[in-house]
Amino acid sequence: MEFLYEYGLFFAKTLTFVIAIAVIAAIIMGAAVKPKAKKGEITIDDLSEQLDDLKQSFIENTLSKKELKAHQKQQKAETKKQQNDEPKSRLYVIDFNGSVDAHEVESLREEITAILTIADKEKDRVLVRLESGGGVVHGYGLAASQLQRLRNAGIHLTVAIDKVAASGGYMMACVANEIIAAPFAIVGSIGVIAQIPNFNKILKKNDVDFEQITAGEYKRTLTIFGENTDKGREKFKEEIEQTHGLFKTFVSEQRPSLDIDTVATGEHWFATQAFDKGLVDKIDTSDDILLSQAKERQIYKVKYRIKKNLSDKLAVGLSSGVSKAGVSLMSRFKGLNP
Repeated sequence: MEFLYEYGLFFAKTLTFVIAIAVIAAIIMGAAVKPKAKKGEITIDDLSEQLDDLKQSFIENTLSKKELKAHQKQQKAETKKQQNDEPKSRLYVIDFNGSVDAHEVESLREEITAILTIADKEKDRVLVRLESGGGVVHGYGLAASQLQRLRNAGIHLTVAIDKVAASGGYMMACVANEIIAAPFAIVGSIGVIAQIPNFNKILKKNDVDFEQITAGEYKRTLTIFGENTDKGREKFKEEIEQTHGLFKTFVSEQRPSLDIDTVATGEHWFATQAFDKGLVDKIDTSDDILLSQAKERQIYKVKYRIKKNLSDKLAVGLSSGVSKAGVSLMSRFKGLNP
């Protein structure tokens, strides 16, 4: 009887597991059949408050009772004085961690639009904490244009590079009024690269024909499966050189003091070297920027978040449940074995 009970329980869990997988598959298929644009929302985090809480926590755990009492008295006096002062100017912080396809620009454009609706160009500033090794030209071109919207509106823009802003990342950074980088951050790589594998010899070796029909002499210059020609290679290289020329022109317009031919070789440098070449304006970290600005500005982090729809939430919940059920089943199955 014990065996039958264990077997029945095992069968019931297995059936539940299979049904859950079927439900997830149905949700995914439904989402594929009727794709809907996901809506998001702007969220605001008060970084000034977070810094104050951190400071207060540290003080409470390090000062003696007498020192703490004196500090609290002084703090009350300062708070009362601040209430009578004019409101602080604001620093808006945006984080941009760019991938190769630069899909993060969709959030960036929403964040910048939100800031432009409220920022005072005479008082407020924007800090972009930028991390990117670059990627597709059109994606990072649009990202740079989004930052240019702030400059066009007369809002002071600072870009902070803690780790890397290379190639398309530097295309974005050079738009700023001021570029600040940590000492060992990687900066530069003002160049263009394209790499295309070609499987034509493998296809020929296996007697596989490949046909490609185009209208327009240069509709396709290099191909993955066809046989590339010297004429196609020359045209492709010409297009790469044109893109590099546009990149150099863009950087020169943003930072006219640069010796563009010296820095636009595709090389990258550590920030201390980049500083000497004029690619960055100051060696510092984003953390120190926030600490220094907190004394005179109210700091807000602006983030655009995509709302998860019902199918997304169900998929996540069911995936978690299926995973746990699978672990439980494996454990139970092992328990039935001698």
